[in-house]
Amino acid sequence: MTGQTVKIASLCECGDMAVRQVNQFINFGELWWDAEFFCDGCGSYRCEHSGPGEAPDDEWRQALLAANGPVRLRLAGPVPSLVPALKVFREVSGVSLPQARGLVDKLSSDGVVGTLAEMEFLKTRLQLRGIPVDIDR
Repeated sequence: MTGQTVKIASLCECGDMAVRQVNQFINFGELWWDAEFFCDGCGSYRCEHSGPGEAPDDEWRQALLAANGPVRLRLAGPVPSLVPALKVFREVSGVSLPQARGLVDKLSSDGVVGTLAEMEFLKTRLQLRGIPVDIDR
């Protein structure tokens, strides 16, 4: 399973410092997030999020990128048509056609940048549509 974890210091309602553990991973072919909050001071523990989709909080995604570094997804060979790649970006990201075109342009030049799990997820989807891609770490 491809995934990454980061622990973020957070202030608890009790006033002590607590830890929020954020995980991003691929589960049953979908990109998933979960976050757990726990405080040793008061014993508070809660699951703040668990489910598929984009990061529920951009701060969590940025913390993963800061802790683990970004990875880059690029074309790994010639393709007869980039239309399947446009479809993947539209399906996965829910972006407009011009935004998908911009992502395809990045894919065929400098590459699309994100977390390891995000890029592994896109890689699988693109390869299923016949687009040869690879990840630079």
